[in-house]
Amino acid sequence: MIDGTPLHTAIAARGELLFLPLGGAGEIGMNLNLFGYNGQWVMVDLGVTFGDDSQPSIDVIMPDPVFIAERRESLIGIVLTHAHEDHLGAVPYLWRRLGGPPIYCTPFTASVLRKKLPEHGLSREVVIHEVPLSGEFTLGPFRFQMITLTHSIPEPNALAIHTPVGTVLHTGDWKFDPEPLIGDVTDFDALQKLGDKGILALIGDSTNVFKSGEAGSEAAVRESLKELIGQFNNRVAVACFASNVARLESIVVAAAANGRRVALVGRSLHKMVESARENGYLKSMPALISEDEVGYLPAEEVLLLCTGSQGEQRAALARIASNDHPHVTLEEGDAVIFSSRIIPGNEKSIGRLHDKLIRQGIEVVTEQDHFIHVSGHPARDELARMYAITRPKIAVPVHGEVRHLHEHAELARECQVPIAMVVENGDVLRLAPGEPMILDKVPTGRLAVDGNRLIPLGGSELKQRLRLTYNGLAVATLVLDKKGKLQADPVLTLHGLVDAEQDEGQILIDKALDAIEDVVDAFAAGGRGGDDTLLRDAVRAAVRRIIHSAIGLKPVTEVHLIRL
Repeated sequence: MIDGTPLHTAIAARGELLFLPLGGAGEIGMNLNLFGYNGQWVMVDLGVTFGDDSQPSIDVIMPDPVFIAERRESLIGIVLTHAHEDHLGAVPYLWRRLGGPPIYCTPFTASVLRKKLPEHGLSREVVIHEVPLSGEFTLGPFRFQMITLTHSIPEPNALAIHTPVGTVLHTGDWKFDPEPLIGDVTDFDALQKLGDKGILALIGDSTNVFKSGEAGSEAAVRESLKELIGQFNNRVAVACFASNVARLESIVVAAAANGRRVALVGRSLHKMVESARENGYLKSMPALISEDEVGYLPAEEVLLLCTGSQGEQRAALARIASNDHPHVTLEEGDAVIFSSRIIPGNEKSIGRLHDKLIRQGIEVVTEQDHFIHVSGHPARDELARMYAITRPKIAVPVHGEVRHLHEHAELARECQVPIAMVVENGDVLRLAPGEPMILDKVPTGRLAVDGNRLIPLGGSELKQRLRLTYNGLAVATLVLDKKGKLQADPVLTLHGLVDAEQDEGQILIDKALDAIEDVVDAFAAGGRGGDDTLLRDAVRAAVRRIIHSAIGLKPVTEVHLIRL
């Protein structure tokens, strides 16, 4: 609400240009950005993040788009800046919920997205408009201009969003790489022209705002990989992000320079290479071999290019480390190179994978040991250069945790940007006309992929599951007559609490069963044995009290009453 007026009505009446992040502002990943003008909305990016140990069984998490889903008739399109999962991974899950809007992106991004859609029954439904590099298109009151940047994936784009009240430059993910190896270099001329004409606001990447200097170039990584791989005499595996097509090519080229043949191990690698080749990339990359061929070559002639750099349990490298891969193995004396950074939140899973490999006598090499990775995000010198070129009136940091956003805002002020606004998910920021101002806060949240459904991340289902995980489950079954007298011995089953086959476990169960019988007898004697609700609550409390007294846990406790 704004001044008591429904938000969408106020927008149409006032003709304001609004920016509203629903994901990716106050966190890294899961990007979802909305721009509103005269009651019409466009969405920029629709991504996911990934689960961790705090959410058992949850692998994929995405923003809850409830605000715009309730206004789906006003959503006129989704524009994707590039093909990383945290920018497009939620499209197959949420596209129908958003009313099936058209999607606009460059050809490589379209190829990656199309390969995801069949798994969700969307092969033919989704309308994808391929926009050429540096292309332009119009959606309602918004005119979009694609600006080529560099990143760790082909065809990353900033978006110049031209509106009647000013131009917004939404950077997406980027850095200034003078030798990206795959794709074009940054279009500095386009950025300069935008700056000369005047930019109202720059909404930009904050990921590496605490890192001094520059991110570094993929070309330098390629040369370093050649030198490193040449140091090993046995089989070598390299794990990296599948989406980093330039890195994939560098690994294959570095392997060939050392007399090694490369096999891709992991489905996402094959899909990414296929998408790259569909769009004219990787034409000169040396030929690959199949997983089946690896076993026929001497160890010193093999390099395995694997998924699983973040310790994902189902990825190829984790399966290899567990000797659970159908075609590929690693042995003592082999080496694994992690040509990637550790994404915050993945430290434990990566550490476990490292330990598993090291225990088998396999050498593990990370970016702490050797120069084998550069970030795809701008460090401080690149951020300062971007502000010097574009000269926006307003800076709005996104793609970062709160500490990143505040640091980025301070850096923007140091770069002579007149106004820097820190917003978090749900903040409705008016960019124009007038001074920028946070007008309102709309509902936000997270959805989790749970089997074949989406559920709220903080919902009762997952809260219950966590309680079960941390506190165990006790189930008591009672057979009673109409007056509440026991017609058979009660049964108590404990899950995740004690071993019923051990003496200590059986003693605890016996104590709990005695307590159950005492409660039932007391209710029957007092004439309350027919009240199922009160009896169930009393039995539950008695069981939890006995268990907590014995082992210090308060399990989820269910009581089943059967009346005869």
